[in-house]
Amino acid sequence: MKDVGIEELKQKAIEMRKTALTMIHKAQAGHPGGSLSAADVVTALYFKEMNIDPNNPQWEDRDRFVLSKGHVCPIQYSALALRGYVPYDTIYTLREFGSPFQGHPDMKKCPGIDISTGSLGQGLSCTVGMALGGKRDSKTYRVFAMLGDGECQEGQIWEAAQSAVKYQLDNLVVFVDDNGLQIDGTTEEIMPNQDLEKKFAAFGFETKRINGHSMEEIVETLDGIREAKNGKPKCIVLNTVKGKGVSFMEHSVTWHGVAPNDGEFLKAVEEVVGGLK
Repeated sequence: MKDVGIEELKQKAIEMRKTALTMIHKAQAGHPGGSLSAADVVTALYFKEMNIDPNNPQWEDRDRFVLSKGHVCPIQYSALALRGYVPYDTIYTLREFGSPFQGHPDMKKCPGIDISTGSLGQGLSCTVGMALGGKRDSKTYRVFAMLGDGECQEGQIWEAAQSAVKYQLDNLVVFVDDNGLQIDGTTEEIMPNQDLEKKFAAFGFETKRINGHSMEEIVETLDGIREAKNGKPKCIVLNTVKGKGVSFMEHSVTWHGVAPNDGEFLKAVEEVVGGLK
């Protein structure tokens, strides 16, 4: 854990959003909506909470992070570039042949990616395996997962949750980016309230729902669970806004997987840097 203040983290979150938007605009491909909704928690993890070393990405005792909703990888790539895992100029190569920054996270191409993801519903199983391995090897590292609310409809999520509870994986922390929107390919749909914190609690997780855009709440929550060795995996459900920080992207599934044009990009960056509330 690094000694980083709230205001510095807020500024890093602005840099993260700007970087992700730049990547997507340059590639003219990618997923801005979910990248922006996940930005604040990913910022807190990479710049304060996780015990990691950009100079030694395969360090055996590092904390692990799995982006189960792998399509929002621009926000994770932004963290890796800003933390120095790869040269910052790499952001301009998103989705190009040979780039470490592919359309979904690829552990064989990008330093700092702990597991390749993209098939929704599978990431939690990977983190359960990592956390179980750490327990059995008497390691102190923790494992963090970021799930989307939509992928929590996959049965594999709940099979993995059962295993996490069975093996008392209190070194596992699950975040659910609950931005309440999903797409079926033709229309946008407001998802029904899934009561995800209650569902995870019913399986035996220690759960909490917080404002996923309040850096104060995020840091306070991480502080509170850091040393909680109570035999229970943790699940933090985040109330978030798809497209957070850009007025014309917020609450709109249209921006799930569409890149901004030149004018939209300039407006988006202006609003992000200006700290749109």
